[in-house]
Amino acid sequence: MAKSDEKRRFFGEESDLQETVVAINRSAKVVKGGRRFSFSALTVVGDRKGRVGVGYGKANEVPPAVEKSISEAKRNLVRMALRGDTIPHAVTGRFGAARVFMRPAGAGTGVIAGGGVRAVCQMVGIRNILTKSLGSNNPINLVKAAMDGLMKLKEAKEVARLRGVPIDELVGPETRKPKPAEEAPADEAEAVTETAVSVAADTAAEAGEARMPIPNPPPAPETGAEERRETEEPEQTPGAGQAEEQS
Repeated sequence: MAKSDEKRRFFGEESDLQETVVAINRSAKVVKGGRRFSFSALTVVGDRKGRVGVGYGKANEVPPAVEKSISEAKRNLVRMALRGDTIPHAVTGRFGAARVFMRPAGAGTGVIAGGGVRAVCQMVGIRNILTKSLGSNNPINLVKAAMDGLMKLKEAKEVARLRGVPIDELVGPETRKPKPAEEAPADEAEAVTETAVSVAADTAAEAGEARMPIPNPPPAPETGAEERRETEEPEQTPGAGQAEEQS
């Protein structure tokens, strides 16, 4: 009983699981009386919270084949190391001739994948990821290659423990959380402000002496109305004035 409780605590309740059918294949066997058909189903089961499993079942009808594949997928549930809604680092999964490259992506990217790889990513709970199929397009091999890549993922704590180094040294300063700035006392803040103001004033004074601005010219004196009138009246010729006096 204790073992079953521990298993339920680790894997979660089965009611949280969701399944999706990736592919259904039909095969035929020729016998004396004709052809006998059989069906195979590939299914992915997960809870969208880090657990996912793949199952493959065969039967003479489609529903029994799907049920067998779902039962096998539930038995093969594996918990993956995720980082939020994406993966912690880039990885390449391999199975047979299929290769799947997966890389983490930022928020809003979505699941850039197709076929069985998309089903695996969605069932495990990944919402932002970039993937590329580099080999065979067989759905069974692609799904198992995606599972191989997800199983290779490791968290930063686990890598730091294996290498024997502190996690801060492994992660690096660019991904650490910034420390909150400490508030300086009021007296020190006022002293810093006064020093900055005095330095700015001295700098402005030195810059002003170096430039030596050119003084503006004095404004021209305003002329009176009489001077304007004299300039406007035309000058009389001396011959015209003598003629008027003689007459």
